[in-house]
This record gives sequence, structure tokens and C-alpha cells, in this order.
Amino acid sequence: MNAFCIPPQNTTLRDIIVWAEELFKNSDLYFGHGTDNALDEAAYLVSYCAQKPADFNDNDLLHVLTASQREKVAEVLYQRITNKVPAAYITGTAYFFGLEFEVNEDVLIPRSPIAELIGEQFFPWFNYADGLSNNKKTPLNILDMCTGSGCIAIACAVAFENANVDAVDISTQALKVANSNICNHHLTERVKAIQSDMFVNLPQKKYDIIVSNPPYVTRVEIDGLPAEYHKEPDMGLYAANNGLQFAIIILQQAFYYLADNGIVVVEVGNSAQALQMLFPDIPFTWLEFEMGGEGVFMLDATQIRQYHAQLQNINITGE
Repeated sequence: MNAFCIPPQNTTLRDIIVWAEELFKNSDLYFGHGTDNALDEAAYLVSYCAQKPADFNDNDLLHVLTASQREKVAEVLYQRITNKVPAAYITGTAYFFGLEFEVNEDVLIPRSPIAELIGEQFFPWFNYADGLSNNKKTPLNILDMCTGSGCIAIACAVAFENANVDAVDISTQALKVANSNICNHHLTERVKAIQSDMFVNLPQKKYDIIVSNPPYVTRVEIDGLPAEYHKEPDMGLYAANNGLQFAIIILQQAFYYLADNGIVVVEVGNSAQALQMLFPDIPFTWLEFEMGGEGVFMLDATQIRQYHAQLQNINITGE
């Protein structure tokens, strides 16, 4: 088989996966938007073309692709190898917290380590048991700032079955995707998508958990990223102020929106060092993850109140 030619008749799923894996290995591809190696990416994309589940079985490997499925393989490989389109954008699907999400090029592809924290209900930083009284669960309010596809908001609603979650984003296009995902997961009664420039349009309420994976990548860093990242929306990646533009706003506004026993959890990635240097006296808790990932901090309500004046002294330039 030659690259991007239509595979011949009587070709099985196994044959094409092996072929695609070799093509991927010999191409300048970056894996990190759902899979981390050529074989898994090939299996995922070829099974998609063959209309087989991502967790296909051994019998599926013997499936002989139809003519239309083989044509689809050639089209998909062209998009992935030549145009460097991430696999999730090709299939329109990504996975986060074990859940399936619709994605397109209006939203980042879900990959935050915050999923691990949600699975643990943010314990021990947030004690869900404090919300239990006489075996009656007190409803929680959770804010997912810069929600994108809505994956963090929806995962929080699944993890906390009595939580009401506000999913906030400035992008109306992103919120179309978020609303679709909210509907797909049957959470319209508990997850509300809100169009807002950060906190501007938020209701005056207190949140038990403020969580965010905001833009935090500097322009220099973006310019050096693999081509696949440049398929994602720039507004979902770029942040001024050494990548801290939006993290600082969250820290400043949390004083007004965080419940007395609440916590703030924000991902800042490689901008973690810049944040610590900007606020050397603030005792950020930098969280560790069993499944990998870094650059996520936690502060509780007491700390937000204690360092409020210091946080307000920082001027956000937006440049």
C-alpha cells in the first residue's frame, strides 16, 4: 500500500492498522491529543473509518473493510499526516473522565489532569462529607471557568450527583459545543452554560468549588508547539502576562465568589514558575497526579481571604 492510496479489496482491519501505524511512525506527527503513540492512534482512526467501536475485539480485527470504508481511511490518513489534524477533530469525539465528548476546532481537545481530581471529588482538599447533614446532601455550587467543550463541568456534575454547575466561556462557538455535550449527557437541569468574559456576567452567588483550565500558554511557547496544537483555537491557549492573564483574574475574583469552605483549583501548566515568582509569599499547593500532569494549584477560601490585598495589587495588562 502507498500512502493515502485506497487500500485494496479484502483488506482487514488488522492489515490497515499495521499499515497506518508504519505511516504514522514515518511521519512528523505529534501524539498527545487522545493517544500517545502511533499504534493506538492508528487503531483509533482505522476503527472509526470501519465503523467499529474504539474498544474493538479480536473478531473485529478480521473485519474486511467495504469500499466506502477504505476510501474513508485514505481521506482520514491524508488529514492526519498531511494536514496534521488531531485525531479527535477528525472523529469529532474525545474522551475525558471516562466520558465521551463532542469536539470540533472551536474548542480545545480535553486532556487536563484535573480529571483525576474530579474522580477523587477533590479530596482531601475539599471534604464532601462536610456537606452531609442527617444523611441529606446539601447541594453544591461549582464553577467551571473557561469551560470550552464543557468536559470539566460535566465531569463535576457526574462526580457530585447533587451539584449545580455553571460552565462559563467567552466564546459563543465553544458554548454551542458545551451545550451539545450537556444535552448528550442529560445534565441540562444541573449544568448551565453561561456566555461571559470571565466573571462579568456571572450571577451573584457563592461557589463551593471554582475550577478552571484557562488559557495559559505564552506566545513564544505557542510558536514552538507542534503543528497539531495550531489546529486548536488560539483563544483557548494564549494568555498574556507570562501566561497568567486569566489565572490572575480568577484569583482576584475568587474573593467575591468563593464559599467560606470552598477551594480554587486552576491549571497553569508551564506558567507555574511565573505564578510562584509573581506571588512568592502565597503558599500555593501544587497538586500531584498518579496518571501524570503538573502545573495545577489549589488555594482554599481562608488563603484567598488572607492574600486578597496582595492579589489585587497585580495589574493585568492583557499584553
